[in-house]
Amino acid sequence: MRSTKDILRQIRPELELSASDDLLADGMLDSLDVITLVSELDKTHGISIAGVDVVPDNFRSFAAIEALLSRYKRQSGSLA
Repeated sequence: MRSTKDILRQIRPELELSASDDLLADGMLDSLDVITLVSELDKTHGISIAGVDVVPDNFRSFAAIEALLSRYKRQSGSLA
């Protein structure tokens, strides 16, 4: 299974995303990148992130993205 960092590197290979504390405010990700990320996370983790969860706070950092994924995995009963 691809990691979130691997997926982000695929979306924006030209940037050093790990150098950012706020991926959105620093301009590392834009709205199209977030939609692409949501699609890839859905496929990779077998989940379906709801539109109400596609908000900036859930995509500002790797930690925020991982927290979102953890919530969805708990809801589905999968810890993989």
